Amino acid sequence: MLKRQNPGAPEHRRDPAADGGALSMSHNDSRSFFNLSQLVLSAGQIKPSPALKHSKVTYFEVEIVDVQSKKQICIVDKVPPASTVLDVKHKFHKACPQWYPSRVGLQLERNGPFLKDSISIQSLAVSSIITLYFTDLGQQVGWTTFFLTEYTGPLLIYLLFYIRLSTIYDQAESRKNFRHPVVHLACFCHCLHYIRHLLETLFVHKFSEGHTPLKNMIKGCAFYWGFTSWIAYYINHPRYTPPSFGHKQVSYAALAFLMCEAGNHFINVALAHQTNSGNRTCFPSPTYNPFTWLFLLVSCPNYTYEAGSWISFTVMTQTLPVGIFAFLMVIQMSLWAQKKHKLYLKRFYPEVRRKAAMIPIIF
Repeated sequence: MLKRQNPGAPEHRRDPAADGGALSMSHNDSRSFFNLSQLVLSAGQIKPSPALKHSKVTYFEVEIVDVQSKKQICIVDKVPPASTVLDVKHKFHKACPQWYPSRVGLQLERNGPFLKDSISIQSLAVSSIITLYFTDLGQQVGWTTFFLTEYTGPLLIYLLFYIRLSTIYDQAESRKNFRHPVVHLACFCHCLHYIRHLLETLFVHKFSEGHTPLKNMIKGCAFYWGFTSWIAYYINHPRYTPPSFGHKQVSYAALAFLMCEAGNHFINVALAHQTNSGNRTCFPSPTYNPFTWLFLLVSCPNYTYEAGSWISFTVMTQTLPVGIFAFLMVIQMSLWAQKKHKLYLKRFYPEVRRKAAMIPIIF
């Protein structure tokens, strides 16, 4: 007999295959969601759109304090981190117009060195308030003005003595005595020397935006102008006597003078070319120009040629004032050359270590 089923009871039939398929799909979905979550987490945080991104700029306050009295002069506020010491000087000048930027010296410590204009303010900051000590450097002049004034004076002063003004020499004696050719040659060489300096100042040398105290220019002018007056007075004097060995001494000395002047010019051009090209990673090397071959022996050949010019001029004119001036110039340029040579040794040691500073063979 067949069993009768209760029509009211619901029929529950479970298909094992169906149950297994449902479980498998649920497990796959879980794994897919897990993998997607891992992918999102490994990608990092989602960057906000530019419209929602906010940047916070930190400003500094620079306190300017007098180095002598330790009293506060002013506070330069809202200084951006990218600002330099020069920017602070300009803002300080707006607050205190009597001190223009080139006259302002700023120090991080009272006995410390003056800060360069290119130093960033952020590199000096320990907190949001920076204290800088102020020193009045005095009236300043630019380097171009400094050299033009220093070299123009000797050029004009020598010409005044060369034409033998009545206020300087006795006119009757001047007309009676014959001028030796070396007097004219000396005037030409002296003018050539300072005209070269003036032209190089204008067109060859590239000076920084820095300044120097006015008192330094006064000292330089007093030295050059004073010695030029002394030298020109004796060479152009009506009683001037020519060199002992005559024409031969004058000719050889004049030739040496012109060679030193040419060498000095070509060395300055080579140094300026290296500066303009931005190639400061290696020591200047000689070129096809023979006047630059002195770089093989010394690190400062421009000083070598400058000293050679004045020694040659001394031999050519055989005058005591010129000899004293040449001696002082050699000493001064030797000191400059030694200082520059030490800087070269730090930067280009393998290339400079076997060179002299100014005089060849002497190490």
